[in-house]
Amino acid sequence: MQLYHHPYSLDSQKVRMALEEKGIDYTSYHVNPLTGKNMNVAFFRMNPSAKLPVFQNGAHVIYRAFDIIQYLDRLAVHLSGEIVPVNTEVYQWMQKVDSWNPKMFTLTHTPIKYRMFVSKFIRRVLIARMAEAPDLASMYHVKLREAYETEDKLKDPDIMKQSEEELSKLLDDAEAQLNNGKYLAGDEFSPADSVFIPILARITLLDLDEEYINCRPRLLEYYTLVKQRPSYKVAIGKFFGGWKKYRTLFKTSFFLCVRTLFRKY
Repeated sequence: MQLYHHPYSLDSQKVRMALEEKGIDYTSYHVNPLTGKNMNVAFFRMNPSAKLPVFQNGAHVIYRAFDIIQYLDRLAVHLSGEIVPVNTEVYQWMQKVDSWNPKMFTLTHTPIKYRMFVSKFIRRVLIARMAEAPDLASMYHVKLREAYETEDKLKDPDIMKQSEEELSKLLDDAEAQLNNGKYLAGDEFSPADSVFIPILARITLLDLDEEYINCRPRLLEYYTLVKQRPSYKVAIGKFFGGWKKYRTLFKTSFFLCVRTLFRKY
């Protein structure tokens, strides 16, 4: 089994936490969007969405983090040989968390000079890829157009307001739910937590803890608890400590701008 990912990708963090929690062995391949690797022709042909992460098990290739985590859940059950009852609450929370798109929220809280630098870099890369692979030129052109459309959306305050309101609603729901157990779906860590925790880490990265996390006592307690787990330390924690946090912020903003171009195939 192989995982193509990058440590600053929020979706990659979700999958890596799930893999660590399940104890599933896999081969890790870093695809660095900071150097345009996810736009390379070979990778683009294998993964037409150009998004990260990508999980491969033999001939089976999965692109969407939500689908990868569900697959890992089924795989872990198969490997253990145990019959585990379906937990609808876990699935419902996974859907709830997955419905919020962190892209616009992150980009609007990223310094504009970083966004503009990356935007220019990506446009140059896309034009170069068009020349390198004429048969894919039309698809690269679509991504180029999407980049301009994203910049236009970032100028719309209503879009930012909607993203913030959706995030606040998600966090309020989590705060209420955590009155019923240590984790989102009860007293046991589940895939629902694997998809939710990277969102809290993104809030921390943007220095917005006071506004979104610390004002919710149950959520803060939960976040503190989860940060002690080995899976968090491997997938997220080691990239967010001390001075590394600020280096991560720049690289994350770079990654988000790159990922924006490849949101959809």
